[in-house]
Amino acid sequence: MILKNEQIAIVGGGPGGLTLARLLQLKGLNVKVYERDLNAAARVQGSPLDMHEGSGWAALRKANLSGAFGKNVRHGADKKIIVNERAEIIFSDHDAKPGEDLSNKPSRPEIDRGALRKIFLESLPPETVVWNSHFVSMEKQNGGWLLQFKNGSSAYADMVIAADGANSKIRPYVTNIKAFYSGVTMLEINIDNAAKATPHIHALLNGGKIMAFGNGKCLLGGQKGIGGLGFYASFRPDENWTLNSGLNFSDKTQLLAWFKSEYNEWSSTWYELFENAAMPVVPRPIYCMPLDQNWATQPNVTLLGDAAHVMPPFAGEGANTSMFDALELSECLTSDKYNTLQEAISFYEVSMRKRAAKAAKQSLENGERMHSAGALEKMLKVFGVK
Repeated sequence: MILKNEQIAIVGGGPGGLTLARLLQLKGLNVKVYERDLNAAARVQGSPLDMHEGSGWAALRKANLSGAFGKNVRHGADKKIIVNERAEIIFSDHDAKPGEDLSNKPSRPEIDRGALRKIFLESLPPETVVWNSHFVSMEKQNGGWLLQFKNGSSAYADMVIAADGANSKIRPYVTNIKAFYSGVTMLEINIDNAAKATPHIHALLNGGKIMAFGNGKCLLGGQKGIGGLGFYASFRPDENWTLNSGLNFSDKTQLLAWFKSEYNEWSSTWYELFENAAMPVVPRPIYCMPLDQNWATQPNVTLLGDAAHVMPPFAGEGANTSMFDALELSECLTSDKYNTLQEAISFYEVSMRKRAAKAAKQSLENGERMHSAGALEKMLKVFGVK
């Protein structure tokens, strides 16, 4: 095995990084995960993830974690309603879909991000994740890399894998290709104790998720763990809107006034979201890597997940693609058919870029539909609703 007795550093402890750590440890390799969070409970995890059969779910099975996953599935969270801007239900599958049977091929079972992270962390020896390790830089040393962290510590690794997200600090060591603005910005809105804070929307969701389309804009949301809701208001402003809008994203009064103006044809039902949002609301311009990106393979550093191929979230492929990256990379790194580490990395990167380009193209196309004139009718067709 090419990496036997070598030290592997994975920078980033999200779904992709933790999946890779688990899979490599199952093969007996030496792995450390360097994560910027202070500890496992330091960050509020975002909206639930739905696992896709051919990617996220495949990685979980390979990691021998399907049983633990099944115990944490949020049954019914995948049920959806599609509404117009007046919050009128146009489509619902709440009464048409039986519960998931995880012994057979799942459809797209959902799990809270925090629960998924906990499953992976509990599967790893405690010393695997080195917390409070905010990557700053690295330099070549003795054929490998010396990594430097914000807290002043350092670590040596024979191989480095970037799983540090869309703003990866390691990506520039591999390529100078940058992401482009997709044309869409999303405002992330989180609600605590939703049954009390937003009773009308909580009842509308009925434990599932909602997609609202109207006037070239969207509201997308669903249940989160411990009684919360996660919503995204998405629209098409200039790339620099966040800086130029003049909005204080911690001011509910300003944000509600903005929504009433920007979403002026939308029902007052939605006002609950802004009146009761946990502050601050987070603006997220949505970026995508070029579909034809390419680079020369490095001998002992590579990328996975958003660090490699950030894409819009409009096909639900982000975390799933990242986890499948980890699966495919682990198989390349532990295979006996490659003569060198660089050859193994090259095979992975060629396949990864091809897969990611396909997923990103679908995400971009969905984003265009969702924010176009007649989006409601177009999206109903996508879901096979006549």
